Amino acid sequence: MGITVPAHSEPRARGPLPPQIPSLDGLRAVSFLIVFVAHSGITGGIVPGGFGVTVFFFLSGYLITTLMRFERETTGAVNVRHFYLRRVLRILPPFYLVLLLAMALVLLHALPGQLQLRTVMAQMLHVSNYWFIWHGSDGSPVGTVPFWSLAVEEHFYLLFPMLYLLLARGLSNRGQATAIWTLCAVICAWRCVLVLGFGVSEDRTYMGSDTRFDSILFGCALAIGLNPVLDPETGGERLWKHVLFPAGLAILLTTFLYRAPWFRETIRYTLQGIGLTPLFVAAIRFPKWAPFRFLNTRTMAFAGLLSYTLYLIHQVALYWAEFWFPAFSPLARAPLALGVSFLIAIAIHHWIEKPAARMRRRLAR
Repeated sequence: MGITVPAHSEPRARGPLPPQIPSLDGLRAVSFLIVFVAHSGITGGIVPGGFGVTVFFFLSGYLITTLMRFERETTGAVNVRHFYLRRVLRILPPFYLVLLLAMALVLLHALPGQLQLRTVMAQMLHVSNYWFIWHGSDGSPVGTVPFWSLAVEEHFYLLFPMLYLLLARGLSNRGQATAIWTLCAVICAWRCVLVLGFGVSEDRTYMGSDTRFDSILFGCALAIGLNPVLDPETGGERLWKHVLFPAGLAILLTTFLYRAPWFRETIRYTLQGIGLTPLFVAAIRFPKWAPFRFLNTRTMAFAGLLSYTLYLIHQVALYWAEFWFPAFSPLARAPLALGVSFLIAIAIHHWIEKPAARMRRRLAR
């Protein structure tokens, strides 16, 4: 989940440093909290946890494409080998560690459930989203079903660097963004065909890479065509604050309130991508504005730094709290699970992610 590299990117071995992006760590923290609150059960399903995943996707596309575009515009090229190297060392160590931890807890009967080799292998090979669609999640370590979203991202980033370089070779930035927005429309149409023409299940459109790539692509298009940290400012402050930002919120609110099944799995993701675009621009351009000031506090930045591992571990911690403290209410278990999630995320950050970052820098030289 876009969710996948720090907003303040590590220094490169050579070349200029990428720009710092205000509010992005805070947005990452908010995305995680939306997912956590939804999974904790304390709101009775009111909080749309799936929207938190959509924000993660959008953020991932925006951040990674911003870094790729900056690299290309400052060095004249994108080192694809280094891109994949950085991604492998950033994403895989925490992913496999949390998966193995969840498996161990099940085998030790510290968590309920049973493991099935084929299901676990699907998770390890990053095809769990389609496995869950076709076979269900039985046999996965309890709390690891959210890993399907990591599979979507891995599929996306296997392909996107080549698409970006192909578009950048022959199109202006605006032309590239238009091409990506057109691809988003094509994916929306594909969802409509699947839902309205073939009546597929909600899992098919919610988890499928081919039906969710547009949630990442909307962020990519913003990074290329209207990037608030790389492009000249477009539109005045009043336009963004008093027209476009409220319009984006209104679009998002509509997608939360209108809950018809056909709408939820066809154009909802498209409208959310459209609604998130002015929200991200305003948050990045106006970080000291009252609605966004809290995103740039140290607390939110710290939570955003840990958000990837928090996302990986949070549902395992929630199931652990439920298993060991069944008499507790969801409202009592949630803070316990959140605290455990932070402790594990901090440990992984210091003992896994920091050494991996140093290795990335050494290998990049």
